[in-house]
Amino acid sequence: MKHSPDLLRIATAGSVDDGKSTLVGRLLYDTKSVLADQIDAVTKASVDRGMDTPDLSLLVDGLRAEREQGITIDVAYRYFATPARSFVLADTPGHVQYTRNTVSGASTAQLVILLVDARSGVVAQTRRHAAVMALLGVPRLVLAVNKIDLVENAAEVFAEISAEFNQITASLGYSPEQVQEIPVSALHGDNVAIRSENTPYYDGPTLIEHLETVPNELDRGQVGLRFPVQYVIRPRTPEYPDYRGYAGLVAAGSVSVGDEIVVQPSGLRSTIAKIDTPDGELDTAHAGRSVTLLLTDDIDISRGDLIASAADAPEPAQQFTTTVCWLSEKPLRAGARLLLKHGAKTTQVIVGGLDALFDEQNLALVEAPESIELNQIGRVSLMTAEPIPADDYSRSRESGSFLLIDPQGGNTLGAGLVGDALAALELPSPALA
Repeated sequence: MKHSPDLLRIATAGSVDDGKSTLVGRLLYDTKSVLADQIDAVTKASVDRGMDTPDLSLLVDGLRAEREQGITIDVAYRYFATPARSFVLADTPGHVQYTRNTVSGASTAQLVILLVDARSGVVAQTRRHAAVMALLGVPRLVLAVNKIDLVENAAEVFAEISAEFNQITASLGYSPEQVQEIPVSALHGDNVAIRSENTPYYDGPTLIEHLETVPNELDRGQVGLRFPVQYVIRPRTPEYPDYRGYAGLVAAGSVSVGDEIVVQPSGLRSTIAKIDTPDGELDTAHAGRSVTLLLTDDIDISRGDLIASAADAPEPAQQFTTTVCWLSEKPLRAGARLLLKHGAKTTQVIVGGLDALFDEQNLALVEAPESIELNQIGRVSLMTAEPIPADDYSRSRESGSFLLIDPQGGNTLGAGLVGDALAALELPSPALA
């Protein structure tokens, strides 16, 4: 499911036991997005644990093993809606060793809810997650100060936590308008769907009110058409003797009949003659729509090619500065030979160098690391065997991201952003000692 004006993709992040799953369960419960039999199952499981009230966290802890351990270890996707907007939510794990899961869950998010326990305040994992969100270019953040009902002098505690968090986000490039702080109690529902009388010091929106009204930023760069060709359709039937269509998903921008396009990496140019779908022809197709494009010219196009707007098509290149989150237990080292998947195209790639490692706790860079370990993020130079028409990630999430794949086993080893996302944070370089 892709972005649309009435759909907001959100994610949660925080430390272990901050109450992420309980908050998500509360969102589902308060928006009436769960069935009666699900509530019954959760109630039974809660009674088996000796609890007096339903444990709403079980609504999103999808794996039985997770329920038995009382922790969330994977990304759980859920869908809910209010009269104003629909939502896709990713509940990510809080353990430091699952940073890769947080990156996965937040990579497509337009807003991330960062939870902190009011009793603990901003901790190391809070800083880590805020830094990751800045790297991924998440447009909006919500600081949910949870369990606010369990602290004395709640107003003072909320103000201190908010001030510290604002210092962190400001250093990462967020403006005050991009960050909203809300005191909540996920267990009791305070300021989630209903304004709480227990927080007279807070006059802002509830969490759901904010989610319903926050601007929906679809694509920061607003680039033109980006259409990776998935399949070339040639029916060769008497009914369609000359049909040649290019099927795929509009990854970014939009396309209309009559638009001038360029095919990368060949550079061949043509014009959109027709837009086909199973439901009939369209005059215009926007990002997220699967269509078949027909051109006015009979040119050579294959799976993996990119059909792009002629006005701002990315130039194909074979050498890239990238930002990579490493997802494998085997460290990444210079000289590694891997596969790179960008859109519908997969090509061989050599790791030219490890230029810097991101120290998310000190918000600094470590120059020239020997390796990048599991869950670490670094600046990496890559050289591909074939030209890749990629945008800088700062222009477009959709066409500026890629995967690194094990050529032997086919496993995903890393998730990458085209361009130097670390440079945008203007981080200092600490001594290597």
